This record gives sequence, C-alpha cells and structure tokens, in this order.
Amino acid sequence: MSRREICATDDLDPGERLIVDTGGRELAVFNVDGEFVAVANYCVHAGGPVCEGTLSGMVTASPDEWEYGWDREGEILACPWHGWEFDLLSGEHLSDPNYRLLTYDVTVSDGIVYVETGPSGTSTGDPSATTEE
Repeated sequence: MSRREICATDDLDPGERLIVDTGGRELAVFNVDGEFVAVANYCVHAGGPVCEGTLSGMVTASPDEWEYGWDREGEILACPWHGWEFDLLSGEHLSDPNYRLLTYDVTVSDGIVYVETGPSGTSTGDPSATTEE
C-alpha cells in the first residue's frame, strides 16, 4: 500500500476538490462537509474525467410523493461527459449500484490529508472496472 500526502486540511474548504496525479493515477480529494473522500478521475461509463464534473445534491420525495425536497448538497458528483451521477461517499452510481467509482481510503493526520493508493478495499484494479463491497 502506498500512502500519498495530498494537501493540508485547511487548503480544501467544504465543497472544494483537488485533482492530483499520484504517480500515474489521477484522482481527486473532495471535502464533503468536513469529510475527505477520494475517487479516481475516471468515469466507469465512458472513461470521462468524472472529478471535473458538477457537485450538487438530489431531489427527494416524501413517502406519499407529494412533497419534494433537496438533500445531500455537495455529495453528488455528475460526470461532465454524459451526466452520470455518483454518490461521493460510497462511489455508487445513483441509479444502478452495479456501477461504482474507484474509491481510495483517506486518512487525516496532524492536519494533512493522505490517500492510500495501493491494494486495499475498493482501491485496487483497473480504474475502468467497477468494484463491489
């Protein structure tokens, strides 16, 4: 496993992202309301630069489907090529959980954000492949 220093926590405000190349792997670290997450900058649909896409939320409906709301602001990432939407916290595609972004383990130590880029969890394999939990 390879631990890479990415940035200081103070350098990435909530709602911001930092796209970096870590030895041939392009990934982005996102600050999702104080939680740091990292995903490969590779859309599993068509290989687009997913991390350059729009961050937003999602429309939610009450059980009776007559009341709508807006939820999860800053947690939903849409690929700029075809609009596929992913949950940043899990990597899952919003409509089909069989598709998932390649995610990386993130640790914060002494105000520094680190990403584990080696074989662990969902961070192994070809970035074009989907991963299962």
